[in-house]
This record gives sequence, structure tokens and C-alpha cells, in this order.
Amino acid sequence: MSARPRLRAALGAVAGVALAAGSATAAVLVPGTASAATAVACQVTYTVGSDWGTGFTANVTIANVGTSAWSGWTLGYSYGGNQTLQSGWSGTWSQSGQAVTVANASYNGAVAAGSSTAIGANFTYSGANTAPTVFSVNGTVCNGAISPSSTPSTTPSTTPSTTPSTTPSTTPSSTPPPTGAPQLHVAGNQLVDSTGKVFVPHGVNRSGAEFSCVQGKGIFDGPVDDASVAAIAAWKANIVRVPLNEDCWLGESDVLPQYSGAAYQSAIESFVSLLHQHGLAVILDLHWTDGVYTGQSSACSVATATCQKPMPDAANAPAFWSSVAGAFKGDDSTIFDLFNEPYPDFAAGFDSAAGWSCWQNGGTCTGIGYQVAGMQSLVDAVRGAGARNVLMLGGVAYSNDLSQWLAHEPTDPLHDLAASWHSYNFNSCSSSSCWDSQVAPVLAQVPVIAGEIGENDCGHSYIDTLMTWLDSHQTGYSAWTWNTWDCSQGPSLISAYDGTPTAYGAGYKAHLATF
Repeated sequence: MSARPRLRAALGAVAGVALAAGSATAAVLVPGTASAATAVACQVTYTVGSDWGTGFTANVTIANVGTSAWSGWTLGYSYGGNQTLQSGWSGTWSQSGQAVTVANASYNGAVAAGSSTAIGANFTYSGANTAPTVFSVNGTVCNGAISPSSTPSTTPSTTPSTTPSTTPSTTPSSTPPPTGAPQLHVAGNQLVDSTGKVFVPHGVNRSGAEFSCVQGKGIFDGPVDDASVAAIAAWKANIVRVPLNEDCWLGESDVLPQYSGAAYQSAIESFVSLLHQHGLAVILDLHWTDGVYTGQSSACSVATATCQKPMPDAANAPAFWSSVAGAFKGDDSTIFDLFNEPYPDFAAGFDSAAGWSCWQNGGTCTGIGYQVAGMQSLVDAVRGAGARNVLMLGGVAYSNDLSQWLAHEPTDPLHDLAASWHSYNFNSCSSSSCWDSQVAPVLAQVPVIAGEIGENDCGHSYIDTLMTWLDSHQTGYSAWTWNTWDCSQGPSLISAYDGTPTAYGAGYKAHLATF
């Protein structure tokens, strides 16, 4: 949504007793066999997140069930078939024959007693996909639970499973970080916190920082003090999405100096810190960017960041993300949403193939008069700055179309990408049949976060149906928006910043209360 109201078109047996992949039992601890100096007490949970007949995603949770912390770990296990490693995340994966070894990443080697960490990988295979039965950590045999989400197919198929794993980690959680905000990364098709516990976002957008600064009105629209943030947390939200302005962050000359550059950056950093203090994760979204665009669905004709453009500009968007990444690297409670609502397909005369190519690669794009920064270049800008934060990437058609997201997914050395999806009652993909066909295949492979949901009728019947579907797929969302404008002109959740809901907001608040 553009700022201000605007509508747009276990293993259950000891070593030697194998379990079939379709079985599941309670976890049982097997005493380690290593020496007292090196022994660990460990529990490993192995699940198949999705299986599409010729390949699958393996999700593994490694739990420290002993009394001493680990300073590092190496997991070992073997397959009985021809499963072949393709890519892994949250650790250094390697394979020799049927034996798989995973060494911890730099950020998850320390595992406190009673805590866990989650990792994952994609494999190819043919024939049977029998789950591994023996796991070790640092040379000590563990026991865990095998709990695939479904019985793996032995018949090749070209259609990925649309049912993601819905079995969250059952291992104990450690004490949360000092702020209380979850530290997040991607494990397979889910977001997990630093303990390996699945994190499902339920939050709100806090619009204002994308438009107030460039309009000379200030940095935010309405209060961003402790009381206003406490009101958000009182709705049982666990995440807040904050839209940003490229020119304001970079201190461009079209923005008043008191609302740009260092002043703007400091205000955003302070707001993020305050949100974290209330236990809230944050999504920072690049909302308004530069570039002259007068084509299909143009919202303004000027070059400056005063409206939503079809794609981020190559001139300044990579520099924006390099700077933001430098400011927030190490803050794993903050996610980066690389660009609010791409619509290069609209600019190309509704040419989907041209739109997706532009989305991925940028450069000279059909119908767009400025050089475009493709999603790959923005991923590279963030990683080049040394930031490990989870990255969200919205699809085309104003982030409503994810149909070709997997085919155009950028390369990320950390495998910490999530698909961002926006869904309103006036979008093309606004029915459960479309969600089943376009969204479910994506969320079977990677996390999907509905960064914006809403409706423009002041009611909540559409989001009620949508949230029920998203909940059933263990997929999170963030409603537009925590601002006090007229909900019939642009979906607004509140009529006052003390959290007084509109009729639309009342439905959303009631739903959050069920968690």
C-alpha cells in the first residue's frame, strides 16, 4: 500500500532400529558414548518440510538437553538411499557418500543448556526417501524425533508439495535476548528464533516515515513514543513493519535537512530500539524511491521519492540498503523488506515475463525510463555490507503475484530469504483458489510473510477469511495500518493512537487475541 490513503488495482528408537519416514514417536534421550570431557547430551528432530518426488527439504532441530552450554557443534548422520545435497543453510553442510556433516555457522555455535538451533537443506533423490535413524553431535550419538509433515512420495512429480511443515520445535526455549525481541533467521520454509522455535509474525504496519519527511511535515505521522508502542504490543502484535523513504535516509537535497540524513536515520534507529524494548521484531521496508516514471499506474511524474515507483532505482537503492544494512547488522530482530510493491509487469504492458526478468535482474526494463536495481543487486548490497538479517522480497503486481517467485529467486549465500506477499480485497489474487495455486507452492519452499493485508470497506470479512487461510499454513501477516486516517479511504486499524480500533481494526484485534 502506498502511504496515505491510495487504492490500487526424534527418532523414536535407539541406534540400529530404523524408522520409516512416515512414522513419528516421542523423543527419547540416548546417553552419549563419548568421553566425559567431550560428551554432550543431545536430541535431534528431523522433519521433511516438503517433498516433491525428486527432491525434498530436510529441517533439523538440534537440542542441548544437558546441563552445560556448547561453544560449537558438528552434526553427523547418514542416508540409506541416493539423497544428494544441493544446498544448506544455518551451517556448513557437506556430504561424502551417504554421510552428511553439518558444522555450526558463526552465529549459532553457542547453544545454552536447554536451548536448540534449527538448520535445513535441500536434497535431490530417486526411489525411496527413508529418513535417517542415527544422529550424532560432536561425536556423541543422540536421539530425536522423526516427524515428516507427510509421507514422502516415491513417484516423481513436477509439482512441489503445497503443505509446509506445521510441526514447530518442541524443545525448550532459552531466555530471550535482553530486549525480548526474537532474533530471527530462516530454517527451510519457516522463520525461527535463536532457540530454533518457529516464529509466526502477527503485526501491524506503522506508516508515516515514508511520506512525512519528504512532504516537510516531520519524520513520522503521529506519535512514536513509549505509550504508542505499548498500545501496539497490547494488541498482542509481535512485529511492526516500518516503511522508509530513500531520499530521507540518504539525505538528498529535496528533503529538509531536519527531516533527512543523520536526523532521519537517528529517529528510525531510536524507533526500532523502542519497538525491540517492547519485545517486537521489526520489518524495515523501502517504500518510496527515485526515478521518473509516467507509465501504467504511475502515482507521480517527478524523479524524487515522493510516491511508489514500479521498481527501485539503480542510482540510489543499493546505496540505501548498504547504509541501512550497516546500521542494523547484528540486529537479527530486524528484517529488511527490500522493496514495498514492485509492479514492473504493469510498466511492461502487463507482460509477466518481462516484469519478472526486470524484478530479478534490473538494468534497462521495458516501460521504465530509469535504470532499475533488480532484487539480486539489493540482496548483494545487504550481504556486501556484512548484514545477516532476513530479507523479504515482494513479488510483482504490487507484491500480490508470487507465481514466478521461486523461478526468479535471487542467490543468497546465507539462504535467509523470505517471500513478501500483499493481499487486499481489491487485488487480483484475492480468493482461496488463487492462494492455493500461487502462494501455497511458494510457502512450501520458503517462508512467506504477508507484509500487508487489509480491505477498503472498513469491515474485516476479507481479512478474516485470509487470516484463517494463512493460519492454517502457519504463515504470518502484518495489517495495514496503525494510523488514524479514514478506514474507507485507506485501511486504518485505529481511530486514536491509544489503540482504539476502527471497525476494521476491531476484527483484526479480536483475531490477534486468539493467539
